[in-house]
Amino acid sequence: MKILLVYPKYLDTFWGFKHALKFISKKATQPPLGLLTVAAILPKEWEKKLVDMNVATLIDKDIEWADFVFISAMSIQKTSVKEIISKCKKMNIKIVAGGPLFTTGYEEFEDVDYFVLNEAEITLPSFLEDLRNGCAKHIYTSKEFPDIGKTPIPLWELVNMKKYVSMNLQYSRGCPFNCEFCDIITLFGHKVRTKSKDQILAELESLYSRGWRGGVFFVDDNFIGNKRKIKMEILPAVIEWMERKRYPFSFDTQASIDLSDNEELMQLMFKAGFNSVFVGIETPNEESLTECNKIQNKNRDLVSCVKKIRKFGLEVKGGFIIGFDNDSPSTLERLTTFIQESGIITAMVGLLNAPSGTRLFHRLTKEGRLLKSMSGDNTGFSINFIPKMDYETLINGYKRIISGIYSPKPYYERVTKFLKEYQPRVPRFHFGYIRFHFGYPGAFFKSLWFLGIKDKARVYYWKLFFWSLFRHPQLFPSAITFSIYGFHFRKTFEKYLKKSFPDTVQVTST
Repeated sequence: MKILLVYPKYLDTFWGFKHALKFISKKATQPPLGLLTVAAILPKEWEKKLVDMNVATLIDKDIEWADFVFISAMSIQKTSVKEIISKCKKMNIKIVAGGPLFTTGYEEFEDVDYFVLNEAEITLPSFLEDLRNGCAKHIYTSKEFPDIGKTPIPLWELVNMKKYVSMNLQYSRGCPFNCEFCDIITLFGHKVRTKSKDQILAELESLYSRGWRGGVFFVDDNFIGNKRKIKMEILPAVIEWMERKRYPFSFDTQASIDLSDNEELMQLMFKAGFNSVFVGIETPNEESLTECNKIQNKNRDLVSCVKKIRKFGLEVKGGFIIGFDNDSPSTLERLTTFIQESGIITAMVGLLNAPSGTRLFHRLTKEGRLLKSMSGDNTGFSINFIPKMDYETLINGYKRIISGIYSPKPYYERVTKFLKEYQPRVPRFHFGYIRFHFGYPGAFFKSLWFLGIKDKARVYYWKLFFWSLFRHPQLFPSAITFSIYGFHFRKTFEKYLKKSFPDTVQVTST
């Protein structure tokens, strides 16, 4: 049997870092971990090929070669998914579809032959057994959550690692919290399921043995969902492995804000090689936090929490949402102030959307406010329900927020604030740190040309360049990296403005 695994193309958003990737000659941030895991579950004797459309073009010969095309996708890839399905149907190739997009909305895709939904560890073997016996059904689904302690190592041999910025690894599924807008509970449940330390070390060893050196992203929706196991088993094992291997990797992940309450956990993460953590902050408005049941963020000085995590050597990247029922124009103004005060450089601000199956989705359906299925592009101007705030007021407020945080002056001020406050508790002179920051000399020289000469914001680039070089030389590589990030954020938002609001003044104006 010949299996073609296809990962659809993402829309161009803040999250894709399209304009930043050009500086380091990479095509995408990470490979499709889900499809690589599916490939490892398929029979070993089957032939398998992977086409990640974010790094390569899907051509007719690829499809003609296959007996089946397997597609996995998220909502933001829906446009590309429909194009793939259309192409496969014209060529009369059977399609097997799974992943979050199909699990929560398979009804939209009538031309898919087989849906293997929910988690593949349970539903894929059932499909394969029926396929072998000639009685495969149209839909395979399950309300059970598998023991991921039996999940195989992803089939890394299908990937050209040189095309990506970092590799990825999953330690856990599920989240102990239950935010109204989040579909993690819908997809993976409330109970946190984890892999063993032996599995994690085996996956690290697999990446290492294939020659990977660089970033590894733990894709967990909440890495610290089971704090005791992380502290007592996983991180000590990773620390020992990293020391023995002379720090070949640097790690990033996602976690809830209560990470700031646990100094021992932050110390262990830093010692293990973690450089940053993405935190869903959402909003500084207490009423909106209550509305969406973001209980872990309530009754906190969120700016202090961010700064505390930073003190332990972890950069905080923040997710923010506007459009809650309790938001007001003044709430939107407060958000810009909050982001500037916190010094969060990578601040991903998006419009609230209601993913299918979430509590928010069901509430808005009952209230008659749901408009359509979501595009997944919450960093554009897409919203799939009728907000309480006037729509035009909300969109204009969103534009002001993005302009207020990603225009050159406020953005570079935030970078400077971050670098002044960022003081790792122990020096990072191990090889992984050096490789992580100095592994792309080409990016430095490209930044001199594109940011230091061609960019209209070059005066801010040179101010940061010389300030960091002479005042904080140990953080100079980070200053260049953040300058490149800022270029990406400005370019991406300009694209949205031109597409949706052709007469809007560009965000790069100063």
